[in-house]
Amino acid sequence: MTSRSARFLLSVAASAAVLVAACSGGGAATPLPTVNINATPSPKVTRPPVPSATAAPTGTAAGSETGCPSTEPAPLGKGDTRTVTITTPKGKITIKVEARLGPIATGNFVALAECGYYNNVVFHRLVPGFVIQAGDGEFGREPNVDPARVGQGGPGYTIADEPVVGDYVRGAVAMARTPAPHSQGSQFFICVADLTNGLDKAGGYVILGHVTSGMEVVDAIAAEPNSGPPSNAALKPQPMTTVTVATP
Repeated sequence: MTSRSARFLLSVAASAAVLVAACSGGGAATPLPTVNINATPSPKVTRPPVPSATAAPTGTAAGSETGCPSTEPAPLGKGDTRTVTITTPKGKITIKVEARLGPIATGNFVALAECGYYNNVVFHRLVPGFVIQAGDGEFGREPNVDPARVGQGGPGYTIADEPVVGDYVRGAVAMARTPAPHSQGSQFFICVADLTNGLDKAGGYVILGHVTSGMEVVDAIAAEPNSGPPSNAALKPQPMTTVTVATP
C-alpha cells in the first residue's frame, strides 16, 4: 500500500467515525460516541462515519408541534410515494419518498414533515464528500438552536428497525441512528457522494427515498463552513424553512 493510499483510507475512516458519533441521541454533548469502523473489514473501502441521529426518548415530543405524532406513526401504504420539498435559503430540495424502501421509516418521515416538525430545523452536520444531516427538532430549531446539544435530540419517540433496501448512492436520503436497536427518530441525512462502497448497510440506516432535484442545493449546503472532525458541526447552520408533502 502506498503512503497516499494509506492517508486516504485513514481519512475515510476518520470521517466515518465522525458521522456515526454525530447522530447519537441522549448522550453528553462531548465527546460524542464512536464506533469501531474496522469491526467488519470491507474488501472495498473502509466504512465512513455515518451521521447517526436518534430521537431522544426523553426529549421534546413531536406532538408538541400541532398535530405531530408522539409515538411511531402508521407506515406508508404499500406502493405509495410522496414528494417532499425542503425549502432552504440556498434553494429547494425535492425528494421522492417510496414506501417500498421502508414503510415504517417513510411513514414516520412523511408524518413529521406534514405536521411541520421539520420547519426551521437546521442542517447541523456537514461532511463534504459524504453527507449532510438534519432533523433534530429538539435542539436544532431556529431561533433556539443549542450548539452544545444539536444532533442529540429527536421527536420524543423512536421507530422500529427495517431492512435497508437499495444503495447509498448520491442523493439517497436515509434515517440517522445510533448503534442501538430501534433508535431512529427524526434525524436524517442526504448522501453527497456515491457511498455504495463506503457505507455498510449493516449500520441499519434505512433509505427513505432519493433527491430528484436540488442536488446543487445539497452541494451548496455541504460546502458551508464546518468545525471539521470529529463533529463536523455546521458553523453557519442552514435551516429548512419549510418542509412540505405532496401526493404523489
